[in-house]
Amino acid sequence: MKDPYSAIISPLRTEKGTKLLSFNKYLFYVNKKANKIEIREAIEEIYKVKVERVNTITVRGKKKRVRFVEGKTPDWKKAIVTLKQGEKIDIT
Repeated sequence: MKDPYSAIISPLRTEKGTKLLSFNKYLFYVNKKANKIEIREAIEEIYKVKVERVNTITVRGKKKRVRFVEGKTPDWKKAIVTLKQGEKIDIT
């Protein structure tokens, strides 16, 4: 992925993500095909910060049902990005 905006879709604003901010960790919704190296380079280029570590999680979609039709929400991928000491991202 050449374009950093194709690897990073959006920041995630969740209760768990808010708790992780005190540890200098940020949550991002990322492309399912993006690997840790591409995510690191994209974050460093977009936000102009130094990344210490990237952890990724593939979240499975949930089964949903509307009346008699069963379906499934899509799988998606999130990344927990740890920044180096003294670095900060303003996500608001």
